[in-house]
Amino acid sequence: MIEKRDFYINGEWVAPRQPRDFDVIDPSTEEVCAVISLGDQADTDAAVAAARAALDDWMLTDPAERLALVKRILEVYEARMEDMARAISLEMGAPIDMALTSQAASGRSHIRNFIAAFDKVEFIAPLGDHAPNDRIIKEAVGVCALITPWNWPMNQVTLKVIPALLAGCTMVLKPSEIAPLSSLLFAEILHEAGVPKGVFNLVNGDGAGVGSQLSSHKDVDMVSFTGSTRAGIAISKAAADTLKRVHLELGGKGANLIFADADEKAVQRGAMHCFNNTGQSCNAPTRMLVQRDIYDQAVETAREVAEKTRVASAHEPGKHIGPVVSQVQFDKIQDLIQKGMDEGARLVAGGLGRPEGLNRGYFVRPTVFADVTNDMTIACEEIFGPVLSIIPFESEEEAVQIANDTVYGLTNYVQSQDGARRNRLARRLRAGMIEMNGQSRGAGSPFGGMKHSGNGREGGVWGIEDFLEVKAVSGWSND
Repeated sequence: MIEKRDFYINGEWVAPRQPRDFDVIDPSTEEVCAVISLGDQADTDAAVAAARAALDDWMLTDPAERLALVKRILEVYEARMEDMARAISLEMGAPIDMALTSQAASGRSHIRNFIAAFDKVEFIAPLGDHAPNDRIIKEAVGVCALITPWNWPMNQVTLKVIPALLAGCTMVLKPSEIAPLSSLLFAEILHEAGVPKGVFNLVNGDGAGVGSQLSSHKDVDMVSFTGSTRAGIAISKAAADTLKRVHLELGGKGANLIFADADEKAVQRGAMHCFNNTGQSCNAPTRMLVQRDIYDQAVETAREVAEKTRVASAHEPGKHIGPVVSQVQFDKIQDLIQKGMDEGARLVAGGLGRPEGLNRGYFVRPTVFADVTNDMTIACEEIFGPVLSIIPFESEEEAVQIANDTVYGLTNYVQSQDGARRNRLARRLRAGMIEMNGQSRGAGSPFGGMKHSGNGREGGVWGIEDFLEVKAVSGWSND
């Protein structure tokens, strides 16, 4: 049993002011694997006060000093990659091989990418030749509350903590209480790398407690949140009274437009992407829109992919998907699968209950529905499980209409050999990211959405600049 009740505040591990034990559940076994403590107002206040006290010195450090610190963080992170993978696998159910090569590795990649992007940020720059004594200064937004989810823990923690450090911000991290172990390890990494006291703080807690306390705190200047749209709306309301900057990376219901001229692997690739991380990705292509000419074959291919997708314990090596993260998520997914059947979608693969041979753990059968219409619940709501909805279309115009007919706007996908069509669709699809023909976005590409998928961008130069204020100065001395 792992016991991690302390918080990281002002450079030290400190006990909670009032112990409130919380069990962390291994989703592969449904057994308690760790105990943490949930913070209270006094803990939140102490962490914010430490960040506020450290702000003036940290925001005025030489940018080169902040960059050197992040490079040290990268070195320590790389040395602890296997520990990080084990923590992620245990807390949220990513299979151990995937936890190392994708989950923990995503944190390493983001740190590297921010280091590469840092020299593109001009902290002091001239306005222009017409105003030789004017300068534009980019400086830290201030004390930041960073609230992260359980589905890609280090992906999201590094996308917030690292650019905030580089920008000169101080911060309080509240990771998901469901999957806190990786963030506690990350705090150890930052401590070993020599982050100054008060610059980085961590308090565990739930959304209603520490999350709400940070969102409404008068001494917090910015909230950066990744999670559900429902929670994002609540955070925006809580932050409004103090006019905080709010950055939101929320849900998605990605449309994957597969045209008749798509490459032969397009459907297989799309289904595998949907099931990756057991469907627990906000940018998953969960709505597969298929042109009528190839629809029947696409349904059959998706069925084959689902039936070949192995489901097993996160502790087993190999290429398989693990459990979903919790009983709450399992029950939600089961309810939505039932709604899909009740509303007339054709169940092609998977369905209710656990896969054969698994009677304990939050395991879900990889599920495919065909003949889905865009007004069905499974086409509208973010399921966050390995459930694919296939929708037919006739024309490009109809595909665009279906894809955009959603409150979300995070990631859409296009599969076509027609370059002109791909370019047209890139302009017409209302989402923050468009990926074509299975080609991932490049390193340092901005991640984020529009509509109910949120605002702001994470990654690369954009991710650093989201933690910066712009100051206009006249009368700058050139002496």
